[in-house]
Amino acid sequence: MQELEEDEALYVHHNFTVDKGQNILRIDKYLMMKLPNASRVKIQEGIDEGTVKVNGAVVKASYKVKPFDVITVELTEPPRDNEIIPQDIPLDIVYEDDELLVVNKPAGMVVHPAHGNWDGTLVNALVYHFQNLPTHRNGEIRPGLVHRIDKDTSGLLVIAKTEQTMTHLAKQFFDHTIERTYNALVWGEPKNDEGTIEGHIGRSLKDRKIMAIFPDGSQGKEAVTHYKVLKKIRYVSLVQCNLETGRTHQIRVHLKSIGNTLFNDETYGGNKVLRGTVFTRYEQFVANCFKLCPRQALHAKSLGFIHPKTGEFMHFETELPEEIKLVIEKWEGYVNNE
Repeated sequence: MQELEEDEALYVHHNFTVDKGQNILRIDKYLMMKLPNASRVKIQEGIDEGTVKVNGAVVKASYKVKPFDVITVELTEPPRDNEIIPQDIPLDIVYEDDELLVVNKPAGMVVHPAHGNWDGTLVNALVYHFQNLPTHRNGEIRPGLVHRIDKDTSGLLVIAKTEQTMTHLAKQFFDHTIERTYNALVWGEPKNDEGTIEGHIGRSLKDRKIMAIFPDGSQGKEAVTHYKVLKKIRYVSLVQCNLETGRTHQIRVHLKSIGNTLFNDETYGGNKVLRGTVFTRYEQFVANCFKLCPRQALHAKSLGFIHPKTGEFMHFETELPEEIKLVIEKWEGYVNNE
């Protein structure tokens, strides 16, 4: 085992407390689920080098994690999350006061710096335009962030300007009292015009870079999505989704589970022809639609919450992005002329 020099400073890059319902699992397999961008070889090397500790002690790769174990990953270089570079990136601010602001994030913008995206993020823009944003979030430095949406999802986010506002908003998210409505263009027509999708969501055991549903609740966390079909266009549908919980990729995974994968969602297979004919003309039409909307067709359309200072309920709406509107119009035209 390679030992670290005594005078070599260590920085905590990751800190996990194992859930109380976690099944007993080898630590290398557990970390593969928690660190999707790290290979198993890298994880095992880190364990061998003593950079992974459980309850403050170095362990072997065969160690079985147990509920409430505290796992830390320590490295000699400072975490990159601490190095937030202010960047003059324009923000689409829907609302702002002394306590908070609501922004309309464009598709393609990552919310906070992380592996592979250390700049050009919403956080880089926020620290340029605003001073002294609150930074605590489970020990990580994420100025102003109370929640997030995926890189290729567009739409509304609320940003806290003060510690008190961050705490107040975070509690509303925890209590599931925040109102969040998304619009999603999906493949096919859902069997029911409205309904509720339930099922624990966690890292896939086959591919840790994606999420999966665990209906028996053996893995992941509880997730609930309410949906309503707004428009059926034979081969695709526009669906409204209201989140009761906010798990990673929740809408994408839940809609796929009922057979209606998000249109052009590459991660979950929506970037292929999943409904319709095999004719070349149709395939070319779909390819043109993919070019018009080169990302998953998901938009965080509305957001409602109690203002931490005034106690007033605030509700914000935003239009569907032009690329999603154009794709819907093309599908309507195709079906009408078929």
